[in-house]
Amino acid sequence: MRFLITALLAVAGLLSPISASAESADVEAVITRVDLNDLSLSLDDGKSYQAPEEFNFEGLEPGVKVLVFYTEVDGRRVINDLEVLQ
Repeated sequence: MRFLITALLAVAGLLSPISASAESADVEAVITRVDLNDLSLSLDDGKSYQAPEEFNFEGLEPGVKVLVFYTEVDGRRVINDLEVLQ
C-alpha cells in the first residue's frame, strides 16, 4: 500500500504543469507606461507586467520607481505585489 501511494505521488509530481511553468521573481525599475484599459505596467527594463483585476493603480505613473514581485506564467509576467520606492 505504501508503494502504491508513493508511486502515485511521484507520478503526480512529474505531471504537474503548474510547478514547471510558473517562476517567481522581482524587479526594481521605473514605470514608463501605465495602461488602465489593459491593466498593465511597462517598466524601463523593456518588459510589460500584467496586473490582477483588483489591482490599485493609485499613485502609479511614469517616472515612479517601483519594486515589482511577479510570477511568470506561460511567458506573461503577472504582478503579485508592488512596492513604491523613494
